[in-house]
Amino acid sequence: MKKLKFILSGGGTGGHIYPAIAIANELKSRFPDAEFLFVGAKDKMEMQKVPQAGYKIIGLWIAGLQRRLTFDNTLFPIKLLSSLLKSRTIISDFKPDVVIGTGGFASGPLLQVAAIAGIPTVIQEQNSFPGITNKLLSKRANKICVAYENLERFFPKGKMILTGNPIRQDLIDIKSKRAEALKYFNLDANKKTLLVLGGSLGARRINQLIAKEILAFSAQNVQVIWQCGKLYFEEYKHFSDNENIQVLSFIDRMDLVYAAADIVISRAGASSVSELCVVGKPVIFIPSPNVSEDHQTKNALAIVEKNGALMIKENELDTQFNIVFNNLLSNENLQKELSENIKKLAKVNATKDIVDEIVKLISK
Repeated sequence: MKKLKFILSGGGTGGHIYPAIAIANELKSRFPDAEFLFVGAKDKMEMQKVPQAGYKIIGLWIAGLQRRLTFDNTLFPIKLLSSLLKSRTIISDFKPDVVIGTGGFASGPLLQVAAIAGIPTVIQEQNSFPGITNKLLSKRANKICVAYENLERFFPKGKMILTGNPIRQDLIDIKSKRAEALKYFNLDANKKTLLVLGGSLGARRINQLIAKEILAFSAQNVQVIWQCGKLYFEEYKHFSDNENIQVLSFIDRMDLVYAAADIVISRAGASSVSELCVVGKPVIFIPSPNVSEDHQTKNALAIVEKNGALMIKENELDTQFNIVFNNLLSNENLQKELSENIKKLAKVNATKDIVDEIVKLISK
């Protein structure tokens, strides 16, 4: 069998990058001799994260359209043309067997060029409400792997496969890691642990909320692991002076931090939601209102409507947070109910199922 070649494109946020890496890792485990190339957007976080995972990446000069009139918007047509031309060069030089897009600006021009060249393309859509790039690409894509039901109004029904979102395999059995996790983060087993996740860059409004409530948490015998994001670390790191609080810019061992947590406060990015379903801890979602199409609120609602999590909108935090959090903290039955219900929504085989679909395209 000839050596297989795969191009993967996804970036801008961890929610697009980590699924692409998870898919590449699964492909690599099945085809150890295969060649891999990632394509991202210059100056975005994928340019660091992908090489750290052991893969080569090429950057395109591309960015999304801003909602307001900016100088960057005037450059968009030039950037798009540049990215289409560079994508054509990448495709003709590398000659991939399949091109896989997990979302983000770079996947648009790359998958468009691949589809026109007759190369099989696969879209992996993480959200319950797809972005404009994937909606446009879906017309030419061979397969669309989705994480939510009822997306027929956005994508051709015959191309869709319900797979779920790729997740880190080390999250599948975190129960057995509880003791290791408490030791790793130097936590007290007799106290409740609150994990606060704001995404890889951080979440301003969540950070402001936690800074305001931090002493109240401590008074309630709650210890906090607060991932504030690299943009905000300098501003909040002094809170770590309190023995009950650990402020981190980034968490390397997500398996252990989830194992240690009793309650999680999180944004509702698609990857985070999928991970939290597998992890099965009681969650309060605080969706970001600043993402296109209000994706995060829709992602959170898909869980909340099945009684698998709680949700507070940013503009309701001042009036609702203490009521919701204190009720959850004091109500063991509610914690157990949410935990059991969110776990029912987990799709632990998502990565394998997506790669099965990719393999079917190769063997045609």
